[in-house]
Amino acid sequence: MTTELKQKEDVKPELTAAEHPATKYLREERLPHIWCSGCGLGSAVTSLTNAYEKLGIPVDDIGVVSGIGCAGRAAGYFETDSYHTTHGRAIPFATGLKLSNPKMNVTVFSGDGDLFAIGGNHFIHAARRNVDMTVICVNNYNFGMTGGQFGPTTPRGATATTSPYGNYENPFNLPDLAASAGAIYVARWTTVHARRIQKAMEEALSKKGFSFVEILSPCPTGYGRKNQLGEGIDELKSYQDRAVIKHGSDPNEAEIERDPEAEIVVGKFVDIDRPTYCEVADDYLQGK
Repeated sequence: MTTELKQKEDVKPELTAAEHPATKYLREERLPHIWCSGCGLGSAVTSLTNAYEKLGIPVDDIGVVSGIGCAGRAAGYFETDSYHTTHGRAIPFATGLKLSNPKMNVTVFSGDGDLFAIGGNHFIHAARRNVDMTVICVNNYNFGMTGGQFGPTTPRGATATTSPYGNYENPFNLPDLAASAGAIYVARWTTVHARRIQKAMEEALSKKGFSFVEILSPCPTGYGRKNQLGEGIDELKSYQDRAVIKHGSDPNEAEIERDPEAEIVVGKFVDIDRPTYCEVADDYLQGK
């Protein structure tokens, strides 16, 4: 008997039949995913499915909405009501979904380019209105799917296909933008912080109102290669070395710099409560 056959005989049937409890949220027939080696999107999706499972949210009660870009592909992997929408319009689609079915747990899962370039106005107004949804932004500092152009979060001085001599525009500080616009929950983590990402997602999904979680993710194929950052594991090591947890700190101080020695502020910045858009609208209609 060969060693391989012997090993197969030694495997217990209950182990080969075991299934991860969170896989019910995924379309397994579409796996493995198409994201590049070293990309953090797979980790972010795993954290989200684990958060759904931990909270016990039924598959039929979840709507996942994505825009265009690398992160936008995520909608196709969820075994939920999922919508891969037009560029920059994930939040308007999600708003319509929430208004038509207020009991649904609506999650927007998209990237920095989609949410904050063409989609920027939609983000700030949904936050201002406090529409009840969770927005997860996987930030890789560039338009990764369309060639690695610089975008609204690209650090100053960073190289991209459209800034070969270095980006000279000031980037958005996403936690500060979200907090200023009115988000009731704001957190930032990196893909190194897998358990903390899941915890943040659980908290955000449990909040009534507009909650926002930023996830800093390696993009070794696009951003990393052009800025000599090495492989995905090298970017993760950089996050590990540079990340400083500052819960409750002023998000205005959470700017990200290109300097490989500069700290990256992570943590939970905002966790408050205020009436949601639907609650305010209902009160208005009732004459309160």
